[in-house]
Amino acid sequence: MNRRHFIAATIALAALPVSLAADILDYRPGLVNERLAAGETVFLDFKADWCTTCRAQERVIGQLMGSNPAYGENITFINVDWDQHRNSALANDLNIPRRSTLVVLRGNEELGRIVAGTASSEIQALMDTALNAGS
Repeated sequence: MNRRHFIAATIALAALPVSLAADILDYRPGLVNERLAAGETVFLDFKADWCTTCRAQERVIGQLMGSNPAYGENITFINVDWDQHRNSALANDLNIPRRSTLVVLRGNEELGRIVAGTASSEIQALMDTALNAGS
């Protein structure tokens, strides 16, 4: 493979959505409560397709999930489409201020959140919090 093809293939793979890398659920009303009632740790990603910060977060989450399969095995990831659900009961109950908000829930408790943060270390710390809660 020549260098040009390698670079093109690498860029194409990096651009794949996170949802192809793991089982990430799309939000629907009632889903979060169902998963929490089942004893799962839930990682919510309030995002919009057009949001560059959301895409940056998505890349980091995908990289972290790829490097540590325990995240996908022990955490329920749910994408919440901001354009569709910004005024939902879920967004209102959690006081979600904007798209690009990441929230971890377990039982009736919020374990952490990031608003518009894209640093790998920050997102990894939130994912580690979720992973440790499920153990």
